[in-house]
Amino acid sequence: MKRTLGHIALTLAAGTLFVAGTAVAQNSNTSGAGAGVVDPGHPRVNQVNNREQNQQNRIANGMKSGKLNSQQATHLEKGETRLQNNQKKDMAANNGHLTKQNQRQLNREANRMSGKIATDKGK
Repeated sequence: MKRTLGHIALTLAAGTLFVAGTAVAQNSNTSGAGAGVVDPGHPRVNQVNNREQNQQNRIANGMKSGKLNSQQATHLEKGETRLQNNQKKDMAANNGHLTKQNQRQLNREANRMSGKIATDKGK
């Protein structure tokens, strides 16, 4: 009985160390880049983030110039938030990375948002 409990404890301890070691190894390969974070090791993430930042700037400029009212800006910001949440969800599912398919889908969403911004600004 004692021998069995000792063996179980040793197995659990070894398993715990293995899991902890795996987590550390994964973290050293990924910097944890996420929505809005620039990371040279994640070109797809950076490309999507640059588009999101550009669109945020367009919304802010539309507000400053008076081409967007607060209601339009609020609606556009909700769309941008949805896009960022989708990116975070995709990255969480892929160990902090975006797949090419994720990038294509996010870019399609960003294209729709870009069109809405242009329409609301009257261009």
